[in-house]
Amino acid sequence: MFNYNRMSKKVYIGCGAGFAGDRYDASIPIVNEFKNIKDPKYLMFEVLAERTLAIAQQFRIQDKSKGYSPYLDFYIEPILEDCLNHNIKIISNLGAANPIGAAKRIMEIANDKKINKPKVAVVLGDDILNYMSEKDILNSPTMEGLDIKNTQITAANVYLGAFPIADALDKDVDIVIVGRSVDSALALGPLIHEFKWKPDQLNMLSSGTICGHLLECGAQVTGAYFADPGYKDVPDLYNVGFPIAEFHENGEFYITKPKNTGGTVNKATVTEQLLYETHNPSQYIVPDVIADMSQINLSEEEENKVLVKGGRGHKKPSHLKATICSESGYMGEAEMSYAGPNSLPRAKLAIEVIEKRLQKIGLQGKTRFDIIGAGSVHFSSEEETSYQNNFDGDYRIRSAGFFEKKEDAEQFVAETYSLYCSGPSAGGGARTSITAESSTASILIDRKIIEPQVKIEIIQKWIKL
Repeated sequence: MFNYNRMSKKVYIGCGAGFAGDRYDASIPIVNEFKNIKDPKYLMFEVLAERTLAIAQQFRIQDKSKGYSPYLDFYIEPILEDCLNHNIKIISNLGAANPIGAAKRIMEIANDKKINKPKVAVVLGDDILNYMSEKDILNSPTMEGLDIKNTQITAANVYLGAFPIADALDKDVDIVIVGRSVDSALALGPLIHEFKWKPDQLNMLSSGTICGHLLECGAQVTGAYFADPGYKDVPDLYNVGFPIAEFHENGEFYITKPKNTGGTVNKATVTEQLLYETHNPSQYIVPDVIADMSQINLSEEEENKVLVKGGRGHKKPSHLKATICSESGYMGEAEMSYAGPNSLPRAKLAIEVIEKRLQKIGLQGKTRFDIIGAGSVHFSSEEETSYQNNFDGDYRIRSAGFFEKKEDAEQFVAETYSLYCSGPSAGGGARTSITAESSTASILIDRKIIEPQVKIEIIQKWIKL
């Protein structure tokens, strides 16, 4: 599968997770493949979306020892011993809102398994509340998301680049844990470290960024999110292999997957992932470079193996993106099912009862009501919904509302729950939930403010060395 006979230096990077909660066992075939490779090899776990970080911040607020990914054990425990024994270095943003907590938890896992304790590096500096005033943050222009003025900030994290990860690897560590960095940096950092790239080697940095972008979403590039039965068929999706990059020192790289796994890697899957979250293919902006994908050439070298080359780079941006989280009240959600003859009119009546009850008790909030599975995904008008003339079926109503006060959210969901005996006949299967909500916005900050604050801590024996 791999080009072992090539004379040029190669670096292998596998991605074991593309989002928080991705398959816990996806990294095992990658690790097994890497055991037989002598070249440098890395395993990345990318689990930190903006919403994921907002949730992590809520955990940290409730318990200062928490705030790292709640999935950390599921990803690290199965492969930690093999990675240490076969010199497979782990790079991940499992640190989320508490990277040091994540590193300590990894040490605990090693201790519980009675294996050698890893040397873990933690990259700090993304939490700008540690060195920027809330006033300065609030006065920064909002580039996307909600207006953050007149809100209570709960967290503020800037996207760091790949050079701090490379610096951490230079300290001969087994694992690098970061909080908020750009996703592609998890791959670019090891490449900078291995090939000793400098900040002005823009084409190489661009190629490494594009490689990271292809890896960062896990099985999206190996056929999973590509699959559309009858149009784009993918074999053995239940056993889809997660991606591996074989990166060469000339900047060219291959995207493939472990042997004996499902899924597919071809020009179409790679192209789809290239364009994922890409506003402008000629200006893919990350902290270390502005990557230009417009001249990329893809070729299928063999089955499930695509060669990628032709990335070009431009000067890095002067400002870095930061995500701001603020308190935004509570969301109440409740559901109830109606089935059998005349079930649709009963479901509609249930929603009418809730709406009129809210008017009667004067409960104010932003609400929405759906009949799930029949127009609830798209905002269709009632006349266009697929269930309009089907009176004999199975319908589930969903009530959702945002409220400033928790007690209002509690009262809101109680109205759906009360339908058991105070609503239309034969309602059942009620579920309710109330969650504290965070709103997010993105701002731009001069990188000269950020870069002096980036630090690396080494955790090896429970103490800062």
